[in-house]
Amino acid sequence: MQQNPRAGREGDVLAVVSQSGPTVSFFDAASDQYLGAVDVPAEPHELCFDPTQRLLWCTTAYHSGYYHANSGRRTELTVIDPDTRSIVEIIDLSPEHGPHGLSLDTARHRLYVSVEGSADRPGGVVVLDTQTRKAVGRIDTDAPGPHWFAIDPAGTTGYATNKEAPFVSVVDLERGTLTGKVEVPGSEGLAVSADGEYVYVAGPYAMLTASDHSAEAPAPGIRVIEARTASVVDVLPTENIMLPVHLTSTGKLLAGEMRMEPDPVSQLGRQAPGLLTVFSADTRERLGGVEVGRGPLTITSSPDGRIAYVSCVSSSTVDLVDLETLRLLARLDIAKRGEPGAHGLAYVPRPA
Repeated sequence: MQQNPRAGREGDVLAVVSQSGPTVSFFDAASDQYLGAVDVPAEPHELCFDPTQRLLWCTTAYHSGYYHANSGRRTELTVIDPDTRSIVEIIDLSPEHGPHGLSLDTARHRLYVSVEGSADRPGGVVVLDTQTRKAVGRIDTDAPGPHWFAIDPAGTTGYATNKEAPFVSVVDLERGTLTGKVEVPGSEGLAVSADGEYVYVAGPYAMLTASDHSAEAPAPGIRVIEARTASVVDVLPTENIMLPVHLTSTGKLLAGEMRMEPDPVSQLGRQAPGLLTVFSADTRERLGGVEVGRGPLTITSSPDGRIAYVSCVSSSTVDLVDLETLRLLARLDIAKRGEPGAHGLAYVPRPA
């Protein structure tokens, strides 16, 4: 008999961003019970849980809208206590703006935040000390819009994906410098393998594929970058464009595929139910897929790698998927609470 995938999760919490709420909501990971929410500045995007400080970090990228259609960039990073469900501090990153991607180095107490470029500087990554909550550095990525950022397990190399620029930026975290560019035709989400040898990148840029219907349009798929040579060594094909990519603790590589259906009003179509596609990171074999809500935007997983959580911005839902059986366990309806636009996710284990 298979073990209940929810067993042993009592006291654990799933935090969910509603970018149009604007809120961060909290759900019991064992029962899916709604525990409450905290209001945050508009428009929140991504979340990162710091177990050493026991805090949530939340980026607020724009006043409204999204990457290529917004009313202006924000500058704030919100610090949240997930146990009391309250704001600890709002950090103003000015003059940096458009903070989005988050990556944490617990050993060095460093938080890396991707920020967009402006007239006087390229896009880059702001480095924060998680103990003092102060900015201690900036790394240029030589691209206007680094949107997602990830570091290797050693905490020495970082990778920024760039929607419009035709490369992934490679940075030396110890020296704080750009060291390489890996050719990718616009890139979205990414994940780094547990040994740091490979980087998995969703490509191409979603809007590039949507607007280019020619035979020469780049095919969607996960680009596998070898860290040693800083080059693409494989492509794991997908049927549709992707934004989020996530690697579980058990070595399963998850991708959120966007699917479209005809729309009489728009040539681009409209969002159809999305697809969670599962690969083995070791063999690079496709293991299967599960239909999820409309517009999968962020993926995370439980610490044991058993459950995937997929937030879908257009349907404003979070789907819970059993990764052993590849079946849908539950769907959290974020919009029911008047908080549309599900986006960032973080799994928060119960206090020790």
